[in-house]
Amino acid sequence: MKRLKEAFDLSQVILDLEVDDLASAIRESVRYMVADGILPEQTEDQVVSALLQREQDAPTAIGHAVAVPHAYLDSIEEQIVLFVRLAHPVNLGAPDGIPTQFLFFLLGPPGSAAQHLDTLAYVARLMSDDEFRYEVGKARASEDLLSALGHFTQRTSPEPSVPEKLSDGLAYTGQFCGGLRKDLLRRRPHYWSDILDGLHAKCAGSTLFLFFACLAPAVTFGGVMAVLTDGQIGAVEMIAASAFCGVIFALISGQPLVILGGTGPLLVFTAILFRLCSDQGIPFLPSYAWVGLWSAGFLVILAVTDASCLMRYFTRFTDEIFSALISIIFIYEAIKSLVHIFQDLDVKKHHDTALLSLLLALGTFYIAMSLSRFRRSSYLRPKIREFFADFGPAIALGAMTVVSVWLHEVFLDALPAPDAFGTTSGRPWTVDLFAAPLWVRFAAIGPALLVTVLVYLDQNITARIVNSPDHRLHKGEAYHLDLGVVGLLMAACSMFGLPWLVAATVRSLNHVRSLATVEEVVSPTGETRERVIHVRENRLTGLAIHLLIGLSLFLLPLLKTIPMAVLYGLFLFMGVVSMSGNQFFERMSLWLKDPALYPVTHYIRRVPRWTIHAFTLLQLVCLGVLWFVKSSAIGILFPVFIALLVPVRLLAGKYFSAEQLAALDAEEEPEDEGTHWAG
Repeated sequence: MKRLKEAFDLSQVILDLEVDDLASAIRESVRYMVADGILPEQTEDQVVSALLQREQDAPTAIGHAVAVPHAYLDSIEEQIVLFVRLAHPVNLGAPDGIPTQFLFFLLGPPGSAAQHLDTLAYVARLMSDDEFRYEVGKARASEDLLSALGHFTQRTSPEPSVPEKLSDGLAYTGQFCGGLRKDLLRRRPHYWSDILDGLHAKCAGSTLFLFFACLAPAVTFGGVMAVLTDGQIGAVEMIAASAFCGVIFALISGQPLVILGGTGPLLVFTAILFRLCSDQGIPFLPSYAWVGLWSAGFLVILAVTDASCLMRYFTRFTDEIFSALISIIFIYEAIKSLVHIFQDLDVKKHHDTALLSLLLALGTFYIAMSLSRFRRSSYLRPKIREFFADFGPAIALGAMTVVSVWLHEVFLDALPAPDAFGTTSGRPWTVDLFAAPLWVRFAAIGPALLVTVLVYLDQNITARIVNSPDHRLHKGEAYHLDLGVVGLLMAACSMFGLPWLVAATVRSLNHVRSLATVEEVVSPTGETRERVIHVRENRLTGLAIHLLIGLSLFLLPLLKTIPMAVLYGLFLFMGVVSMSGNQFFERMSLWLKDPALYPVTHYIRRVPRWTIHAFTLLQLVCLGVLWFVKSSAIGILFPVFIALLVPVRLLAGKYFSAEQLAALDAEEEPEDEGTHWAG
């Protein structure tokens, strides 16, 4: 560590070196050392030759995006350490498949090789830390590198100066409000950093993307709900609820990366409740409010009694199925809506409408996908590539909207926003609770229990997926606190006749991914996958997203210029992107691959091939059952079937060994995963 700190102190660093291969990097780095007086001029050619020969004998790329070129010559009088960050990564065939971006040059006389072994070991330890790698990747000067080194020392010190880490967010305390208090203690120290971390260009791109990504389903769900409730709850109510609940949740929740929104199961339940009220001849909104108030009370009780600790029994098996279901729903709804345009041709709509709608949707999807991958391109400068990648979805939406305006001769369905602010049916904003008969106020407990189960599962499963170790979050969990906040928001929405909102899986995942810094891992077969190394955890994006949604109520005429086909393309993009990193889909793809070319992942190394396929098939059957229940007349029981995934997973233990389940259902990829890509 001493040698490395000295190198940073002496500014023996090169940041963003523009080269395309290691040989050029070596030549430019040695030339810099000579020009800076670190090396004698007469040793330049000898040092370059020695370093290049060392790379030919055995590559020095050790993984985690780092290589350690080294040479020991009589012409070098003292030990030298030079840190170099390349402007863009170069694939040097590292064992873990991650392209190399950081070089640590170790030079010295022949007798210093043994002394440099400690430096080499420390470099390997440093670069295996995702946070350190993220910080040095963003450093602008030697001072930033020293700061990153200090942060690493604090995190890994055997006697940390920071308070001892609190218990896991799903631990049962056995005390009244015990989990709630621990959530507050865990998250309170990070509140100010949640604000400061939001002051970044990446957060601006995330805000623009998620604004449209959240507004589109709000309007869509609101429009459908208006039809199913005879206009008593519609698009304006959904937008108002999204803005109000989103702002409050962003300010006081423990996990502000979670995005609240309307979901399909809650929509189905609301429609069923409306039909029951109509059949019984009782007022809908007062009955709806009582169901919501009872549910809110139950949710608060669950929050103060540590009930979220039961989510410990929900493993990756359940998370993958639930996440896959939501992703497929987004993709299915996008395709279904486009197909409906082709089928619903009337006087205004003709085949030009259908064709242009398809082109706009596919164009939005293609541009958003292409720009999201642009950060790995070799074109333009890194900052510009990062800008296009972060703002890709917003750019795609704007570009395709301009195309639709340019081709104004063709009729297109636009975003169905109302013309002015007000309730959909013209009713008062407040609900008269006492308009419901006395027996209804207590009979509402029955449906409220089902709503409670649904919200409890939806909220906590989404939070578990967001908190996946694969996302590298480090500010802590807050399951109990967030469940209580959702319960209180549900009570407020019920009294104003607003739709109930809960954690929306796809929107929350896209929020996390839009704030993530990723690195690319290349397998020996040439396949690439992205690995998250840092997520900019903050409150400002959630706050800004929902403030913009609230302001959209006053800009309804402008929003009505956005074609629905463009939003369908955005839906498709969100569904496809949220499938990334879902191991269930990765294992399904193995069914179509040559077994000899399977990626060398931890579960393929440790579990027989047919056992992997059987486990994946079990998940696929569970996914099919959930899809059937969601679409059937018993959709109101959807939350019960989600809960039944837990006993199904427990029963799987009778047919799969503990070692096999430990690999297939691991909470995260093992630490040695990245070191076995070379086989």
